Amino acid sequence: MHTNNTNESDSAESALPIACDLNAIPAQDRAAHAVTAQQLFGMAQRVAELENGIELTLPSDSETFLRAAQFIAHERECCPFFTFTLEVQPNGRPIWLRLTGGEGVKEFLLSEFQSVIPAAFHHSKDTAAQL
Repeated sequence: MHTNNTNESDSAESALPIACDLNAIPAQDRAAHAVTAQQLFGMAQRVAELENGIELTLPSDSETFLRAAQFIAHERECCPFFTFTLEVQPNGRPIWLRLTGGEGVKEFLLSEFQSVIPAAFHHSKDTAAQL
């Protein structure tokens, strides 16, 4: 059984410096990671701003799930201050990918991913919940 002490988790999360190290991703994987990020954000059906990050609503197919997992695998190497949540729901409902963290992470995400977020807006079906 896993118990999560939210206060300990929150304070540890906010103590992490917001600094990416792209060199943490193996050199041979960096270009592919950039493409994966662009594809993942581009296929988002909706992008929502959360209190402490952003949430992508993604198609429910297996290819998208694997692409999201690959994105997380590399992104967590270079940006250890992110918390990733990948939620897969039953009956073919959308996949949710949340990128969150401590103070300043949401602003960092909005700035860092601004070049790929507009593609997600373009495909959004829920304009009221867009960033």
